[in-house]
Amino acid sequence: MATKKNDWVDWLKTIIITAIIVVLFRMFIAVPIVVEGPSMLPTLENKDRLIVNKFSLMFSEPDRFDVVVFHATAKKDYIKRVIGLPGDTITYKDDQLYINGAPVSEPFLDKEIAKDRSRYTANFTLQDIAGNSEIVPEGHVFVLGDNRPNSTDSRHLGYIPLDQIVGIAGVTYWPFENIGLVQ
Repeated sequence: MATKKNDWVDWLKTIIITAIIVVLFRMFIAVPIVVEGPSMLPTLENKDRLIVNKFSLMFSEPDRFDVVVFHATAKKDYIKRVIGLPGDTITYKDDQLYINGAPVSEPFLDKEIAKDRSRYTANFTLQDIAGNSEIVPEGHVFVLGDNRPNSTDSRHLGYIPLDQIVGIAGVTYWPFENIGLVQ
């Protein structure tokens, strides 16, 4: 009888330790998310499932062109691409991104721009953005969706505080045909 009780206790310990590991992993390392909507097409599709890396944000801020998940509202997270870092000036003119006055290539948009005969990204400067500043403020980033004609991003939301960023999109794991690193 004592062995059955010991077996039960061992199973209970295993379940509790596993639950603690899962909770800690989700709190500090990575979290799964589901893409909602078309704003990151063609990079990410609606209903794609991703693993978001939270761990790297403990040691550094996101880099330019990282795809990040952030708290847009108290109940809603968005996924967008970091375009502007603190201190940057951003201008978009005739489908060309200018950062700090220099043209910057966005290879992840080349196919979409080639397909769309009209302007893929509407012209703007940071003065057109909520907050009317000339540079991305300290402690913030400027984000855009890859589907520029159909994305609610910093052009509408304003600058995103770094402390609202949940993590950096790392890997797509579903559907199977889309498995891979997020570029």
